[in-house]
Amino acid sequence: MGTPTNVLANFRDQDQVEYEGEEEEEETTEDEEEEVVEQEVELPPVPAEVHHSSMPIYKVGKRLGKGGFGQVFLAARMKQRKVTPVNKPNQVAIKFEHVSSKGCLTNGKPAEWSVYSAIGSCPGMPKVYARTTQASFHILIMELLGPSLWDLCKEKEPILSVEFVAYIAIEALQILEGLHVKGYVHGDIKPENFLMGHPDSPNAKELYLVDLGLSRRYKAPNGEHFPYRQIPTDFRGTVRYASTHAHLGRSASRRDDMESLAYTLIFLLRGRLPWQGFEGRDKGFRVCKTKMDHTAKQLCPQSWPSAFRRFLEVSQALRYEEEPYYAACMRLFVPLLGSHVPREITGADASPVPAKITGKKRDRASSEESSDDELVAPELLDPLAGVQQRKKARLGFRGCQWIAVFGERNPMKQRYHYNVSVDRLEAHVQKGWDQDLCISSATSNQNLWALVMDEATGYSQQAYTVSREFLPRSWCMAQWSAGYYITAVAGADNGRCLAVVSKGTRWQQQSYKVDDKFPYDWVKRKWAEKFAVTSIATTMKGGKPQWAVIMSRGSKYTKQVIEVDFQYPSEGIHYHWDRGFRISCVGASRDQTVVVLSMERGPGREDVTQETLRTSDFPHVKEKWGKDLYLESMAFGRTTT
Repeated sequence: MGTPTNVLANFRDQDQVEYEGEEEEEETTEDEEEEVVEQEVELPPVPAEVHHSSMPIYKVGKRLGKGGFGQVFLAARMKQRKVTPVNKPNQVAIKFEHVSSKGCLTNGKPAEWSVYSAIGSCPGMPKVYARTTQASFHILIMELLGPSLWDLCKEKEPILSVEFVAYIAIEALQILEGLHVKGYVHGDIKPENFLMGHPDSPNAKELYLVDLGLSRRYKAPNGEHFPYRQIPTDFRGTVRYASTHAHLGRSASRRDDMESLAYTLIFLLRGRLPWQGFEGRDKGFRVCKTKMDHTAKQLCPQSWPSAFRRFLEVSQALRYEEEPYYAACMRLFVPLLGSHVPREITGADASPVPAKITGKKRDRASSEESSDDELVAPELLDPLAGVQQRKKARLGFRGCQWIAVFGERNPMKQRYHYNVSVDRLEAHVQKGWDQDLCISSATSNQNLWALVMDEATGYSQQAYTVSREFLPRSWCMAQWSAGYYITAVAGADNGRCLAVVSKGTRWQQQSYKVDDKFPYDWVKRKWAEKFAVTSIATTMKGGKPQWAVIMSRGSKYTKQVIEVDFQYPSEGIHYHWDRGFRISCVGASRDQTVVVLSMERGPGREDVTQETLRTSDFPHVKEKWGKDLYLESMAFGRTTT
């Protein structure tokens, strides 16, 4: 076994650069490039008149609003006629979407058109009279509606009454249920997209939902829910009201509309949300983090009726494929209605309200979840009291823990060390090397090191360095030239880095990247080049986290997925476990946890047992050894919000 190397390097800081073995090339990340401000493409003016064979000629008037993909104008019939069930209306709303819009499908037509065609008649959706294309614009002729909830907020400076917002909640839930039954989620729930009926119509007091440009299917026509996935850089929606799952790039499902509706209702009552006003390139990151940091109790003051808090809690706790409790949520708001009369509440879960409910402890979701013995005391006449109580999505405190991943192995010798200072590191490592143990995993907590050493790594030689530079470039290049590859890396809060290199791996080439955020786009590019993530680490620099990701070509992994969250991503891990993936590495900062799950070459790995532990103190490894479960990966960082 090689002699350990203790290098306290003071190289120039190399922020956000990529180093590739063998090729010795350096690439600047997107963050170092000149910032490009995306400007609106100047479009031609919309037609002054709209012609369609099945419709009268309409003269286009003032603009009513603008969305992500189009503009909506008021239009009046050139020849006014008495309005009858047969005659077309004298006034309509016309949405113009340019043929070059990003909202168009591969067939050239707006995606919104296909949604309206698929859902047909749906309560709370505007009537669509005609669709056509004219003068380089796709044109949607629709029922003219009244003011949006955003307009009403501005008129009321900007807070609406509890009674009216409760009415909005019930109406909106019925609309969403109708849309979800058709297999679609809206994807952009916000005050601007809820409109009241036209003031001169019999439906003036009814609520409508518009703008299906971001709507998408969440289940196939046969009723099967689309599979879960996460692409952390994929965001659709409006930042202010989007669900945390949308921020994190998770597949759209019904829970997203529910959480966005909860934020919308809170905005209508407060006039402002805590994450408004954020600017900069990391705006989405900061908004999502702030949403995760706020509990329902913090967003809904004690002086408010508890219905709003309960609705937010239930929405945040929904699982990916779970059907929301529409009718039960509606009935939360019924006692608050006053003189407002919504549509009749219907639904499969419209069970009678219990007469009296007693408090009980909430059930724990699973043994891996953090313990919390808070009493959840359902309120009198709470329609959701019968719903299984779960661990809250927001606990009200930001917590960091040890994350330990154990995997089933044949009996072997394993040793671990934690709370190891730099001056004691060499003795522990050398003792392990003398007994044919190699470092398989490393991490840091409170500027002290934790190591795992195994006899079954397959490595023939090892070396390591402790540096003040997060993955020292010169040292890494020298080790690559000598036939070593990076097999473990850890970063401390004081900026120091522990890097371990080994011989005897199956890898053919390596590349790594250091960035102030997890570099998912870079990882995707490397996946396309047949690289796989083999190590992750974090450190602190200037009070902010930095990430290091090592990717290797020639690994045993055939496919990888990544879970990124501001807390431990339990649901995503279990979803991928059920589909044959196993955790191959984990990293965590003060803000986020990243878990890499992989499929291996050859049969049988999907049957191997894997368990995770989250603990405040270093986990009890020896208890797992008795079950032939050995520590495979570990990190210390953010697990709760």
